Amino acid sequence: MQKTTTLFMDLPSCTSTSLILPLIVLLATSQGVLSATFTFVNKCDYTIWPGILANAGSPRLDSTGFELPQDSSRSFVAPTGWSGRFWGRTRCNFDGSGSGSCLTGDCGSGQVECNGLGAAPPATLAEFTLGSGGQDFYDVSLVDGYNLPMIVESSGGSGLCSTTGCSTDVNQQCPAELRVGEGDACKSACEAFGSAEYCCSGAFNTPATCKPSVYSQVFKSACPKSYSYAYDDATSTFTCTGADYTVTFCPSSSPR
Repeated sequence: MQKTTTLFMDLPSCTSTSLILPLIVLLATSQGVLSATFTFVNKCDYTIWPGILANAGSPRLDSTGFELPQDSSRSFVAPTGWSGRFWGRTRCNFDGSGSGSCLTGDCGSGQVECNGLGAAPPATLAEFTLGSGGQDFYDVSLVDGYNLPMIVESSGGSGLCSTTGCSTDVNQQCPAELRVGEGDACKSACEAFGSAEYCCSGAFNTPATCKPSVYSQVFKSACPKSYSYAYDDATSTFTCTGADYTVTFCPSSSPR
């Protein structure tokens, strides 16, 4: 704010409003004032530990991982142009110094803060790119498997701004060959079998050659608006302009 005040004090008194207003907009944009607020809400019947990973070139938010008790929320502000992903970690055990690990979604940092590390699959992911071409792009992805119900809702924006995500507990209908533990998470077929066909790699690395599998269709049937495999763009990517976003874990309160 001090820089803005000084600039306008130096302007001649005859400077017209038509010149000052564009300067205000330019300063607000260049200083990162334009932003989106992300609010995380935990409606699970247990504590979770959300993780945050900014993409290369995007600034770190106020945290990269934190504790979110049942029926609580926490908000962060991200500047226009920010991109990255969010997820929930479950069954974590951290000591008084913040050291420990999680059963699902663990980021491998050995701490509550993920410090630039992503989620170990399987994990439900919310992915965002803010202000690309004037629009925000967002999705909920099960490409790396599933561990928690999660939905993304927008507020205050313009455009389609659809709610997306997965409120179904996929762990309860996960095929046995993809199941983790006693129904703690559900692997993707890529992670479970490692074949190019399921991973959309090698000869299967194009939309024409990589098609939905019987396993990805399990995810798609349970969560129609979520990414179920790598090229599931048409029904899984959403846009909005100038919105704030709420990421809710267990929107229908799912047992562990």
